[in-house]
Amino acid sequence: MGTKIRESGTAGCAYVLGIIGAAVYYISQATGFWMGVLGFLKALVWPAFIVHGLLRFLGT
Repeated sequence: MGTKIRESGTAGCAYVLGIIGAAVYYISQATGFWMGVLGFLKALVWPAFIVHGLLRFLGT
C-alpha cells in the first residue's frame, strides 16, 4: 500500500504566515523581555483568540 500525502500546503503556509505576523505584532508591542516571550506564545495560539472573539461576538 502506498502512502497518501494530503495536499494542504496552502492552508499550512497561511497558518505559518499568520504565526509570523502575530509574533511580529505581539513582540513589537512588548515592553520587556518576558512580555516578548508571552507575545511569542500568544502568536502560537492566535487562532484560538479569533474563534473566542467570534463566538463572543455571535453571543454563543
